[in-house]
Amino acid sequence: MPSETKPRTTAKLLLHCPDQPGILAQVTNFITVNKGNIVYLDQYVDHADNVFFMRIEWALDGFLIPRDKIEDYFRTLFCRKYDMQIRLYFSDVKPRMAIFVSRMSHCLYDMLARYTAGEWDVEIPLIISNHPDLGHVAERFGIPFRVFEITKENKAAQEEAEMKLLAKEGVSFIVLARYMQIISEKMIEAYPNHIINIHHSFLPAFMGAKPYHAAYQRGVKIIGATSHYVTADLDAGPIIEQDVVRITHKDTVQDLISKGKDLEKIVLSRAVKLHIDRKILVFKNKTVIFS
Repeated sequence: MPSETKPRTTAKLLLHCPDQPGILAQVTNFITVNKGNIVYLDQYVDHADNVFFMRIEWALDGFLIPRDKIEDYFRTLFCRKYDMQIRLYFSDVKPRMAIFVSRMSHCLYDMLARYTAGEWDVEIPLIISNHPDLGHVAERFGIPFRVFEITKENKAAQEEAEMKLLAKEGVSFIVLARYMQIISEKMIEAYPNHIINIHHSFLPAFMGAKPYHAAYQRGVKIIGATSHYVTADLDAGPIIEQDVVRITHKDTVQDLISKGKDLEKIVLSRAVKLHIDRKILVFKNKTVIFS
């Protein structure tokens, strides 16, 4: 059998700046002049705020500028001139994802199945929980599982210990897979736009412990799920992905819960995939999702 071709290492650049003529040409010309083969390009102009957004990816084979100098070149040539904000990634550097869970397992199982199947170019060094219940799931997939039981009295100390562990493991982003704790501002500041949450889309109409029961009693016809980055404003961070499913009078409360869990798995996994693939740019509490 022929051997598989090793994927080319690429650089991925995401940027935004005030819109003006020539930015696209300047950036693409810089890459091509330095022998870079552009393999992806997507751009968007927000005319309301007059902001230019762009994601560009190019192969590093034969690129004249050493990879450790590329960001310096961009900052020198473009950031000052265009008031440009940039983020640069390399395809051979896998993001490291920590999963936070409590007692509900549906999102955790779905993510670990995708990870094991090789759908995601990511590493999962650990799973953190405030309960021991899902330790057997982590064990089944061979991933370290750490329990930090949290009370009102020890919350600050436990989060400090969690953050030390995350830093030790080189974690680059966090996924809250139905983690039933409010993340502190200190942790949010340590991972800005790098903590992904999932919840049902009944908020703020149906809050509390039994939102599906309340929705059933109200006779809602659509249920949904929302995945977003976590900010200090509870459940008000930049939205990454959403989806809905229609229901009818024939659906029971259990049907609503089952369909809601399915949506949560799908929506969260889509959001995580977009983050892993470096397809998201956050601006003013909104996201630009590149195709």
